[in-house]
Amino acid sequence: MKSNQLNYFILILFVIILGILSRKISDIPLFIGDVLYAVLIYFGLRFLFIHLKIHKTFLLSLLFCFSIEILQLVQIDWLIGLRKTTLGHYILGQGFLWLDLLCYIFGTLIAFVIDWKFIKTQNLNSL
Repeated sequence: MKSNQLNYFILILFVIILGILSRKISDIPLFIGDVLYAVLIYFGLRFLFIHLKIHKTFLLSLLFCFSIEILQLVQIDWLIGLRKTTLGHYILGQGFLWLDLLCYIFGTLIAFVIDWKFIKTQNLNSL
């Protein structure tokens, strides 16, 4: 595993832990979990597609998150059953909310900026 992929993997694990904690600690607003979901998707795509340009990863992340949210409008029996499982609930969510789309934009933007700063710092260190 390349060092950048390892960095993304560590970030993914960190975001998963933060996401779980965000649901377990009652003082943390629920929308934080949606922001972290978008961050997780971004870094997950960076991990899987390490050579993809970051602006393309940004767009793919938004497309993925928006697709999942819009899919929540679909009420097919097998999909409802899948959403009732723990993993299905975490990945597919429960119900469509416009606010979630805003959270996904914000989370993806946060991840993009972190990634961009990391790449910029890494390029300066290699000079």
